Amino acid sequence: MWTRRFCNFVLHILFKILLRLEVVGLENVPPGGPLILAITHTNFLDPALAGGVMPRELVIMSKVENFWHPILGIIVRLYGAFPVRRGEVDRQAIRRSLEVLAGGQALLMAPEGTRSGHGRLQKGHDGMTFIALRANAPILPMAITGGEHFWANLSRLRRTPIKIVIGQVFLFSAGQKRFGRTVMSKMTEEGMYQLAALLPPERRGVYSDLDSATEEYLAFPPGSSSNLPKGLKS
Repeated sequence: MWTRRFCNFVLHILFKILLRLEVVGLENVPPGGPLILAITHTNFLDPALAGGVMPRELVIMSKVENFWHPILGIIVRLYGAFPVRRGEVDRQAIRRSLEVLAGGQALLMAPEGTRSGHGRLQKGHDGMTFIALRANAPILPMAITGGEHFWANLSRLRRTPIKIVIGQVFLFSAGQKRFGRTVMSKMTEEGMYQLAALLPPERRGVYSDLDSATEEYLAFPPGSSSNLPKGLKS
């Protein structure tokens, strides 16, 4: 825990030097209890940005390849991240995720599964939905834009404008209905539209058509509401 706090301290200093950071919606972060923070994923900066701005500590799920990187590997270990093997059912990562949530902690996940590089939202995977259902954990969407320009700006000694928008929490719910993979994929789609709604239209990618978004399998706790613009909810 102390290494995570030290990393956040260093991150805050680096953010002030390298970035022009704007954060919207911090009041939407639940102060306690199990939580999945679902972020957009453009480049390596995104998990660090999420961890640096969140008012509560995060446990980060990171692809196993990052642990092999000579520099990133040190950082993710210091931050207390745990590895996940992409492209397969990683039971150990699932078990660790459920332990984190059962302990009332916040877990960071990127439902796209990999960095886009271009800043447009990619198709979401069902892993986050599966874990959220098993843990009965709410999901907090966080949209991060601007990181794709970081290296170009750094080479010109310019600060990079980054905007972070934190939406309203939601839960996946099927009521009393039994469901299979098709319904789970529909849940994932509905959750991804909640994330897409926080992005500028040109960044929504495969979820650009908000008119087709549904909320059949979503529930919003008291005090929160849909992230979709009014008039689009169906």
